[in-house]
Amino acid sequence: MPPLAERRVVRHDLKPRTLDVVAVRPVAGPLVRVTLGGSDLDDFAAPGPADHVKVLLPGGIRRDYTPAEFRPDAADGPELDLDFVVHGDEGPASAWASHARPGDTLTIGGPRGSRLAPEGVGHAVLVADESALPAARRWLRAFDGVPVTGLFFVSDPASAAYLDGESTADAGIHWFSGTDREARVEEALRAIAYTDDTFVAMAGEAGALVPWRRYLRRELGLPADQVAADGYWKRGEADRDHHAPLDPSDPD
Repeated sequence: MPPLAERRVVRHDLKPRTLDVVAVRPVAGPLVRVTLGGSDLDDFAAPGPADHVKVLLPGGIRRDYTPAEFRPDAADGPELDLDFVVHGDEGPASAWASHARPGDTLTIGGPRGSRLAPEGVGHAVLVADESALPAARRWLRAFDGVPVTGLFFVSDPASAAYLDGESTADAGIHWFSGTDREARVEEALRAIAYTDDTFVAMAGEAGALVPWRRYLRRELGLPADQVAADGYWKRGEADRDHHAPLDPSDPD
């Protein structure tokens, strides 16, 4: 299969931005939205579907988050939404988001660069867990008018409300919850007919993505340009760097 056209990359000036918490509200299931504002957002840009910013948490801890929404022309100045999966005080990011209140501050950096959606896609397949739903929504918007199959595996069925209000006219969205959700995602992935203009974007728990990537890349032989897989976190690993290879035993 010939590869899709190479995805264009846009570079940005990298600088720290210290922002004020403007609002905190629940979104869907365990997802909580923290809205940030401040003049440091004046030249912020994140046009790529999988863009991320580096969030600097108390204690010098850093975590990457996909911008959920950026409103440069908000009434009181530019605003940036970051969506956190919260589970009490288990983990520094969840703990911070659980206790965040208007008036708090947060420093972010990036994105360093944006990789835009590929052109010439005839069918897109999106696979995501709760942690990757902001990126999945950005991919849906990037592929507006392109047939999309969405396979979203979540721990809380209420997370399905995350896409309420989104235009999904060209998308077949499937939600999987329960203890067998990952097995059912794999079954659905194997039932899809892939062609040379199919693009697959997968993100979420790294351990779940490894066998799915192997199926697409090794069993089916899809080229690297047609499969983007990003392990945002990994069970049993507290400080996973999502830039690390998803499957070190089988790199591209």
